[in-house]
Amino acid sequence: MSKTGIIGGTFNPIHNGHILLALYCKEKLNLDSVIFIPTYTPPHKSDKELVSEIHRLNMCNIAVQRFDDFSVSDIEIKRKGKSYTYETLTSLKEIYPDDTLYFITGADMFLTLEKWKNPEIIFEKAIITAVPRNSSDSEVLSSHYQTILKPMGAKVSILDEPVLSVSSTFIRENIDNYDLIKSLIDRNVYEYIVKNNLYRE
Repeated sequence: MSKTGIIGGTFNPIHNGHILLALYCKEKLNLDSVIFIPTYTPPHKSDKELVSEIHRLNMCNIAVQRFDDFSVSDIEIKRKGKSYTYETLTSLKEIYPDDTLYFITGADMFLTLEKWKNPEIIFEKAIITAVPRNSSDSEVLSSHYQTILKPMGAKVSILDEPVLSVSSTFIRENIDNYDLIKSLIDRNVYEYIVKNNLYRE
């Protein structure tokens, strides 16, 4: 039985913070693999904020190509429309019925999980992995689990260290200043952005 981490997001663009998150979770949770899942249209964002799903999918594939245990799924892009986590996890359990899925999420998202669409299905299909923003988050996350999520049947793993925080917005706004963002984004992803004239007015 394999342990598979799931990281969803717009990846607009994917950056080194996402990769470090995957590496950290893989080590801490002893994961066999990590799957990145770019959204088609997330429920909480408007289309105008995103470059096309094909560009975001391509950038994800470029970013993970040097990691043998990382892969990218187009499951939400193929579905089109709004992307809901419960649907994605249900589909993944059908594809990987014997795997234990770890749904990896940041602190902000973790603290709203009970309000997501069909949270009970999310909790049935995956172990929720919460990553703190800072060292003081762990107590807040633990309290939320004990008082809200545990009674709903959630299985949760709260990691004890924050991971490098990188802003996709900062990268987009400074896309013409490579020296400023070169530590934040894979060089090959940056070259793809430039070649395709992304994130420019």
